[in-house]
Amino acid sequence: MTPADLKAVCLGLTGAVEEFPFGEETSVFKVAGKMFALSRLDAIPLTVNLKCEPELARALRAEHPEIVPGYHMNKRHWNTVTADGALPDTMVTDLIEDSYELIRAALTRSQRATLASLEDH
Repeated sequence: MTPADLKAVCLGLTGAVEEFPFGEETSVFKVAGKMFALSRLDAIPLTVNLKCEPELARALRAEHPEIVPGYHMNKRHWNTVTADGALPDTMVTDLIEDSYELIRAALTRSQRATLASLEDH
């Protein structure tokens, strides 16, 4: 997955925005003000921090050396995923979408309704 691909997947999700609260080199992708992905898009190898259900996070880490506990994150809920081609791009995309959905599910009813209205347009 290229940095442009990663950014496109993140920004392709309803209501997603890119912000730079940690400096211009670190892209933080949010929905309704809540982070679902964080990446230094110019880093080699390309990595992305993604939220994950704790049980699934442990299983993924055990099965894939490219998935480790989230760097500088709550390691129970966040993984750092290396997106250098060792994992299929479809899997990285699925992990990004799963992270987005976890954050979206935790939003208020009003915030979810706003996102739903964006999907209808």
